[in-house]
Order: sequence, then structure tokens, then C-alpha cells
Amino acid sequence: MDRRGNRRKSSKRAEQARRAEAEGQRDYSGVKRFFKRLFLWGGGLALLGVVFLGIAVGFAARSLPSFYQLKATQNAQTIVVRARDGTEIVELGPSYGRWIPSEEIPQVMKDAMVSVEDRRFYSHFGTDPVRLTGAVIEGVTGERARVGGTSTITQQLARNVFLNSNRTLDRKLREAILAMALEWKFSKEQILELYLNKVYFGGGAYGIDSASRKFFSHPATELSTAEAAIIAGLVKAPSRYSPTADVDAAVGRASVVLRLMREQGKISASDAQVDVSAVKLKQEQGTNSVRYFTDWALPQLDVLLPETFEPIEVWTTLDPGMQKAATAAIQGNAPEGAQGALVSLDRDGAILALVGGTDYVETNYNRATNAMRQPGSSWKLFVYLAALEAGYTPNDRVVDTPVSIGGWSPKNSNGRNIGETNLRTAFAYSINTVAAQLGNEVGFSQVASMARRFGITSPINTYPAMVLGSNEVRLIDMARAFAAVSAGGSSVEPYGIVKVTTAEGELLYQHKRARSTQLVPEHVARGITDLLQAAVQTGTGRAAQIGRPVAGKTGTTSSNKDGYFVGFSSGVTTAVWMGRDDNRRVSGLQGGRAPAQAFAAFMRYAVKDRPVEEFDTELQLPEWQLDEEDDFFFGDPDEYYYIDEQGNLIEPGRGAPGPDGALPGPGEAPQPGAGDDGTLPRIQRVPGPRQPSTGRGADGAPQAIDDDFLDGVIGRDRPRPSPTPTRPPDRP
Repeated sequence: MDRRGNRRKSSKRAEQARRAEAEGQRDYSGVKRFFKRLFLWGGGLALLGVVFLGIAVGFAARSLPSFYQLKATQNAQTIVVRARDGTEIVELGPSYGRWIPSEEIPQVMKDAMVSVEDRRFYSHFGTDPVRLTGAVIEGVTGERARVGGTSTITQQLARNVFLNSNRTLDRKLREAILAMALEWKFSKEQILELYLNKVYFGGGAYGIDSASRKFFSHPATELSTAEAAIIAGLVKAPSRYSPTADVDAAVGRASVVLRLMREQGKISASDAQVDVSAVKLKQEQGTNSVRYFTDWALPQLDVLLPETFEPIEVWTTLDPGMQKAATAAIQGNAPEGAQGALVSLDRDGAILALVGGTDYVETNYNRATNAMRQPGSSWKLFVYLAALEAGYTPNDRVVDTPVSIGGWSPKNSNGRNIGETNLRTAFAYSINTVAAQLGNEVGFSQVASMARRFGITSPINTYPAMVLGSNEVRLIDMARAFAAVSAGGSSVEPYGIVKVTTAEGELLYQHKRARSTQLVPEHVARGITDLLQAAVQTGTGRAAQIGRPVAGKTGTTSSNKDGYFVGFSSGVTTAVWMGRDDNRRVSGLQGGRAPAQAFAAFMRYAVKDRPVEEFDTELQLPEWQLDEEDDFFFGDPDEYYYIDEQGNLIEPGRGAPGPDGALPGPGEAPQPGAGDDGTLPRIQRVPGPRQPSTGRGADGAPQAIDDDFLDGVIGRDRPRPSPTPTRPPDRP
């Protein structure tokens, strides 16, 4: 019994063991089937993915531009601005330099870039699985904060040329496909050539040639080992490692590049020990105030040049030394809280220096060319020009006395009147009452016409107060007007661009000097120069003296809101303005102080290498001012502008206007009453009886010149007590 029971138990255990073994076999075979299916499906999906990837890469490769099209791609125009001596003063826009073919790129530059950016460049197919896997493992294990720095040179090229820098999965996938397409279509040498000529190195420099010229002042074909290491190190962070921004950071990064090159066998141990800190870097010139000039000059290219997107070089009239001196003069003399501006012209109108404010970075508003401010008494230039053209001379006697014109009663700055004086003294000390009387006598419209004739482009009103500078003007226009006086009364056209060339030297534009026109007779120009010189020698502009002849005029507006000084010496004309942008009062601001001092500080440098020039102030009066019986009020129209009887401005050599006010054009018949040459005949004065002078005009306002003299000048007939004609007072 016991034996039978034991057998039953044994068989039962054996049966259970068989069942367990069968179940285990079934489980094992299930796992095997699962992994088999997983492998088959995974392999199939992977194969399908490879097929789709291949198709995507193939289509991408077919749609890529050709190698030569990629070479020609340029996103924006580069403009290099040069000073009058040819030195580069600023480079605007992205710079692409010259395209360097692969065979001309120094091998050390290729090795440096491959060593630091993509050491397996010559073995991968556009993406680097080894590098990507290592980066993923480092990210998972926490050895790297994020998975990054895995882009190959080919991927970087794809991103720079076709994509943006967004860190999205979609962009990374497209980048990988495009990289493989590039590898499919182009050789490794072509890809490296494209990369080295297109990658960004900071400071607006794209490509190794632009970077080499920017940082080392020579083409990329001449790069040394140390220089190549510096450039290669910039790609990771152009702004952080830029040698112009942080030399120490650039040197440290270049040392890392040299070490990697040594580890990869690209250079010898001795080459790796090169002293990177000894590399001679290009000296960057300060471009702060220069931008005021370029902001004014470069927009003119739209008119001067046909549409072009190729790199150009703009050769300008700017003198680098004078620009620095002008900047220092404005910054060193502008009152606290005030702005300042300066324009300086050569005798032909070339702009030598232009400063539009105390700091371009702080405010790029150009006060030299755009701001409309009142010039104060410097406007009296046009009042006295009109008076001199009407027959006054610097020695004529005038009367400083209280005056009222149409309810307007100007006062002198000191509140006093000195009585009888001469024109020279009245101008030198900027006597307001005399200027008001002169403007009233010659006509405020005549003063406005004179200002327009000398280049004032802003609107001009003819209210009596205009003689004291109530019209707002641009500083550059005032500089132009005074430059015309310096040129003996001939017109001057300011310009800043001498020529424009392509990067290869092909001439695109050449400045041609504008036709000069005599704006006033020479004796008028000499007379106003006499007055301007007196203003600096003995008058309100004494602070502008520089040890050689200077002619100029101060200007101060009400409540000291604007200070002006404009003058010239040795062929250089300079205008200075100071004031606040909000037009508030500036304590102590007067044209004869800070502006005149800034003028003198700048001009001492500007004319230091020029010969001393004495002014020609000797008056050779025209016949009509010397002989009363034969004088002619309007002068010779063949010599300069004049105003006809109807108040029309007549250009030199043009005939009289017709009934419709139009002047005859070339080849047209002259107007009735004109001479054979088409000009108006001279108008003779007919003397008549006169009455004794009362010292006041028809409106009762005091006059600077007595009636006898005015009658002689303008040819006015007045009843005389006797038939014997009298002459105006003798004038030296």
C-alpha cells in the first residue's frame, strides 16, 4: 500500500514537472516570437524610414542651387566709407570680402576650422552619428546640461544658407536632411569652401576674407597659424570672442584651437606654442561723430548711382583729423545740458568736418543738417549785404537811435544807444537798431531775397523782426552763405562725396564741381568781409581770434536759447551752433562765448597747415557810386544777380521778364526795351530838387542814412529849394 502510494505521488510530481516544462517552453517561444516580430517590424520600419529619408535627401539635393549659384548669393550691400586721404572711416552693412577659392585658402585655415568645429568632417555623410550618440549619452548621464554642439560643418552651412537658428525639432530635422543633400551634391572641398566664405565671424564680417581684413588688415590668403586660430575660434560665439571686443577672450579661445590642432596632428608642437597675444590687430577708429556725416552723405547715393547691390567704396571729403578736432571742440565747449553742432567747408564746398551733436550714441539727431534754429544776429549778414548792394559802404555814417517800425521797437542788447557811428562799428558791435533801420530802408523783401540768393533753403518771412534772425535756418545753410562771402561773392555748393567705386576699383560716380555764379558784385563781397573782420577784431566775435585774419559773426537769440558763430579764415568756413533740443534757456549762452570759443579751438587745427591769407577789403566802387550823374541803381546785370523794377530776381546774363513774368530762354528774342544782348538797359538817376533831410522816413521812423544820401542812391526825385543839384555826402 505504501509502495503504491509512493508511486502515485512520484508520477504526480513527474506530471507536474512535465506540465511546468511545457508551459516554460511555451512562454519562451512566445518571447522569442515577440522579439522576432519586433525585430522584423522594427527593421521594416527602419528600412522604410531609410527609404523615405533617401527620397527626401534626393529631392532636397535636386532642389538645391548649384555651387556657382551659392557662391553668388549675397544678402545685403556692403558700403565702405573712406576719408579724403583714403583711410577707412566706417564700414556699413554686412561685409563679404573677396571669395577665396579652395585652392587659395591656406591649409592652416582649413585645419583650424575642421579641428575645432567638426573633427570627423572628412568621414561623415553630413551628420555625425558618433558625435550625436556621445552627446545624447552625456545628456542622459548628466555630464552635459543639454544636448548641443552636435552640428557638423555641413549642418552649419545648411542652417546659415537655408534656415534660421530656431532650436526646434522640425528645424533640426530639416537641417540634417539638407546637410545630407549637400554632401550628396557637392564634394567635401566645395562644402568647406562654401562654409569658409559664408560663415559669420562677427562685426558684420561674413567669410574668412572679410574677417581677415577686419581684424588683421590683410586678405585671407595671407593668414598665419595664430591668425587662423583666432578666426576659427570666433564661430562658436562671434561677439564674445571678437578680438576688437575682448582681446583676452579671443587669445584664450585661439589657444584652445591650437591645442585641438596639435592633438589631431594638424600642426607640430612648436606651431602650437605660437604666441597668439603677439598678433597685430587692426586698430579700430572711433566712429561716433563720423556717423553724423555718413547719415547725411550716404542717402545721396540713391540719386548719384543707379540701383546696385554690389559692394561699393564711397570716397568722401571728410578730413579725419579735422573731424576729431571738431568733435573735441563741441564736446569741450558746449554748456552743460546743451547740445552743439559744427559744419566746416573748404573753399570749394567740400565738407571737411561735420558734427551733429555731442554724442551720436546718445542721440543720432543731426543738428548740423536737420535742425531748424534761429541764427540770431548772424542773420545780419544778409541785411548788410543788401545794404552794401544798395550803395552803402563800411565807412558811411549811421545813427544808433531808438526806432519803431510798424509797432515793433527793437532794443540793443545793452539797452543803450550810442548815436552817430559808422556802418563798420554798427556791424561789429551788432547794433540792433541800425540793422532794423537798414532793413526798413532797403526793404525786408530785399533782405529775404539776399538770404535766398546765398543758399538759405528754409522758409523766410518778411516781418521787420526778421532782420535780427527770427527766421529758423539750418546750420549747413549758414555755413554755405558765409563760404560764398569767403569765395568773393561766388556761389558755393556743399558736397561730401568725391567718388564711388566698386570693391574692385571700377568708377561708378565722380563729383563734378558745380557751376559757380557771382551772387553780388566784388565790391559788395569786399565790403561785407571788411565788416565781418571788424566783428572779430574789435566786436562781439573777439573770442574767435586764432592769430591770423578771421572774419565772422556772432548770433544770440532771445533768452539765450541759441548761440551762433559763423566765420572763415584761410579758405575754411566753419559754422557752430549751441543750444538745447527742447529750446529752453541756456544760462550764459552767447554767440561770442562758447560757440566762438569752439570755432577758435577747431580752426586753430583746421588751418594750421595752410598759408596765412589776408582779406581783400579794398573797395573799388562802381561808377554809379562814384558819379552821381552817371550812376546806375541796378548795376551791370551781366556781372551778378540784380532786382528789376518789378522786384524780380534776374540771373546774370538773362533778359528782362516778359508780360507773364517769364525770363527769355536761350535763343529767344529779348523782351521789348532790352538791349541787343537781351538785358535791361541801365536805369539812370535823374536829379531833381530836394528838401533838407528831417532824419525820419515817410512813416516817421528814424533813418540810419539821411534823405539826401538815399535820394542819390535810389534816384528819387524830391522838390528842391533851388535848381542847383547837390551831391550826397562824401564817402571815403
